[in-house]
Amino acid sequence: MALSEHEQRLLDQLEQQLHADDPKFAHSMASSTSRSMSTRRIVIGSLVTIAGVAVLLLGIWNQFIPVGVAGFLIMGAGVYYATSKTRLDGAAPHSGKGAKASSSAGGGFLSSLEEKWDERKRDQP
Repeated sequence: MALSEHEQRLLDQLEQQLHADDPKFAHSMASSTSRSMSTRRIVIGSLVTIAGVAVLLLGIWNQFIPVGVAGFLIMGAGVYYATSKTRLDGAAPHSGKGAKASSSAGGGFLSSLEEKWDERKRDQP
């Protein structure tokens, strides 16, 4: 369901306030392309995991514990590689320095939300 124009404006204002008040948190929560899951990483990680399971089973079959432990470590490394996200080159974190100055004059994020809420309540019959 699409947002109305008013809702979209409010969402944009909330996003700007979040970037102004806590840019580090806003950057970590952003759904940008700077960090993404890669199909290539998933496939390679899955293959490494399967190889680790094979080495683990080989170690169990031969009853040689170090080979089994190595297989388990290989398997864990494959899962980690497959589920980790990559950072693309040239992606710089968003800096909220300019927005920080404007938000401190307005009283902060929560007071802005309270003002918006009061404004909405006044507009309703």
